[in-house]
Amino acid sequence: MSNIPADLRYAKSHEWLKVAPDGTGLVGITDYAQSSLGDITFVQLPKVGAVLAAGATFGVVESVKAASDVYAPVAGTVLAVNAALDANPEKVNSAPYGDAWMLKLKLANPADAAALMSPEDYGKLTG
Repeated sequence: MSNIPADLRYAKSHEWLKVAPDGTGLVGITDYAQSSLGDITFVQLPKVGAVLAAGATFGVVESVKAASDVYAPVAGTVLAVNAALDANPEKVNSAPYGDAWMLKLKLANPADAAALMSPEDYGKLTG
């Protein structure tokens, strides 16, 4: 069973979102996604300032098995990217919910997070 933190919201495409009180959010891929991909070897992220639509591709995660697109769980503007993943993409395997966050977004509409899956629903999807 993969790790599914209770304080996050989840997309069917296996990204997570952690919303802060200031209307920003961190985005990454789930433990289930990193486990399915295997050893991560490369992460490509967008430029700061990019405007993302919900469901739009924002990057690529490559592993020894495959390359997979990564999707924005909600619409927003990229405030920061995790540059540490350039040199250490394998962090996605060891800390998908911690040091391996991918983006910090200014959410276009913070209420959009409510449309994402709850931890319980994501557990049913991946169970």
